[in-house]
Amino acid sequence: MRRERIRSTPQWRKHGPRRDCAFVVENQAEHGFRGMSVVRIRLFFSFTHDGIDYPCALVDWFKKVGRSPDIQTGMWIVEPEMQGRYRFTTIVHLDTLLRGAHLIPVYGSAFIPVGLRYIHSLDAFKAFHVNKYADHHANEIAF
Repeated sequence: MRRERIRSTPQWRKHGPRRDCAFVVENQAEHGFRGMSVVRIRLFFSFTHDGIDYPCALVDWFKKVGRSPDIQTGMWIVEPEMQGRYRFTTIVHLDTLLRGAHLIPVYGSAFIPVGLRYIHSLDAFKAFHVNKYADHHANEIAF
């Protein structure tokens, strides 16, 4: 793979916002997902300081549930990281983003509301599986 698009736009095909998720490398010494986290991209921006351009992203963080992948699915589970009632949001340099990530909701036993739209799914569920079966590269990363 040479390129991948990670999008964050307030209007996607006239249906609402599209906020892609991505893997963020936090510890290069750890192998696989143990040294990473998942974030949702809210905004891409850059600024210049002392003549140096800094490409950045405003991101919402997801934290790992447990210290290993789920026994039943073999996938890691993450949940939104909160500070009180609000999502934990920070700015990261684009060099820390590895590639896009695909999250699958942990559905539970309750019915999904009929009016739930896909653009609200990252806010509607409490936990998500990090899909290592999305493609070959995700399988290598999120083992």
